[in-house]
Amino acid sequence: MSKEEVVLRFDEVSFEYLHKKPIYNEASFSVRDGSKITLMGQNGAGKSTMFDLIVGKLKPSKGKISITSGVKIGIAKQVIRKEDLNLTVQKYFEKGYDEVPHNAPGEMKKVLEVVNLNVPIDRAVEDLSGGQQARLLLAFALIQKPDILLLDEPTNNLDEDGIAHLINFLMMYEKTVIVISHDADFLNCFTDGVIYLDVFTHKTEQYVGDYYTVTTEIENRIEREKKKNAQLEKNIQDRKEKVNFFAHKGGKMRKLAKKMKAEIEEDVENKINVRREDKTIRKFQIPFQDIAGKIVEVNSVKALIDDKEVTIEKEFILRKGIHMLVSGPNGVGKSTFLKNLISGNSSDHKILEEVRVGYYSQDFSSLNYNQTVMESLSEAMIGENDIQQMRSIAAGFLITGELMTHNVSDLSEGQKGLLSFARLIMTKPGLLILDEPTNHINFRHIPIIAKALDEYEGTMIIVSHMEEFVEQIRIDEVLDMGSL
Repeated sequence: MSKEEVVLRFDEVSFEYLHKKPIYNEASFSVRDGSKITLMGQNGAGKSTMFDLIVGKLKPSKGKISITSGVKIGIAKQVIRKEDLNLTVQKYFEKGYDEVPHNAPGEMKKVLEVVNLNVPIDRAVEDLSGGQQARLLLAFALIQKPDILLLDEPTNNLDEDGIAHLINFLMMYEKTVIVISHDADFLNCFTDGVIYLDVFTHKTEQYVGDYYTVTTEIENRIEREKKKNAQLEKNIQDRKEKVNFFAHKGGKMRKLAKKMKAEIEEDVENKINVRREDKTIRKFQIPFQDIAGKIVEVNSVKALIDDKEVTIEKEFILRKGIHMLVSGPNGVGKSTFLKNLISGNSSDHKILEEVRVGYYSQDFSSLNYNQTVMESLSEAMIGENDIQQMRSIAAGFLITGELMTHNVSDLSEGQKGLLSFARLIMTKPGLLILDEPTNHINFRHIPIIAKALDEYEGTMIIVSHMEEFVEQIRIDEVLDMGSL
């Protein structure tokens, strides 16, 4: 296949869900063989929906999607589905084959090496760490030997080494890649073009160049459009004042007023719909349960070293107001440590009985997907349910109106994350336990979330691989599980 050949084309594609909410209106773009493309857009613009259209899971209401005959498509979703978590790695991989070949185990081990994941194929998927599951999602896509590789937030849960390995792999990968990510530095390392989805116009725009070049070009264009609109608005206002003056005069003056009205209409038509960016969540505070004593008491920590569980004597106590960061490489057992602490099943981990715990799980396992958003918020609320207060808090996290009656399962991953933060406010916890709270979250929201966590006056334990996020938060103690 020639590198100049177009392998994927959207030709005036329109799409809307059953509730008649338009996602695309005559979207058009093309992708050439071997190109590395960023899919960019505001929250709710339909980035993940576009992937579902490309793989044929959804069908356009109008227009045509053309894919070169014989081209195979592999997709790495944001998260592993709940129903797949109890499978072994081998059984999970087998779902990627049309027909499982006799040498499948050998192929599986090779593709695990490619993504730098060293786990036995009889290991249960649910026993893998978040970073290991992120690598497994990529491996699952690769085992299908795709000509077009679709990656949906592939850096979620990856540590620095994992991201570096992924960048190196994608730079060397000769096939076509289309990626959705909020990680600008990651995108800039390997992409050579951007397809922008506009949530307001439902159109697509296509740009050539690396990520930072394109975003600078977009920002400069927006600035030019704003200046042009400002000049047109000034012209319109000036002419309106003159029309009002001349219209009350006779003869030629009245004709001049008529001509100026036509010029005003032309200027109004020439005004540009300047691109509007995402709304940002409102600033918020997480109320805390004012409680004294040993909020958290730990006598030992279990870590995975060379794929073996090792118990290490490590004693510490966290009192009110202490913020602890749990660090270490993917697969060392950070999320398992948090889950064991919450479960209360270990005599070596103790949370003070009266403490309310607010838990943000990286896989959103703390959310009931069968509840409506309103029911989920109501469940989390301490004290008497105040519908107006619930709606107000939810609106601050861009969860408004119609979303309140939707099931949690209908929300995007980013919306589930914002719902989780809204629930934390309503819980008023004495202890916050946060496992990768920036996963799936739009980068515009992250400074606001960091400030809220920095100002939180209760006890907090946090796991995060995003250094620039952690740097904005007060950290009093560090538990480095990589050096126990």
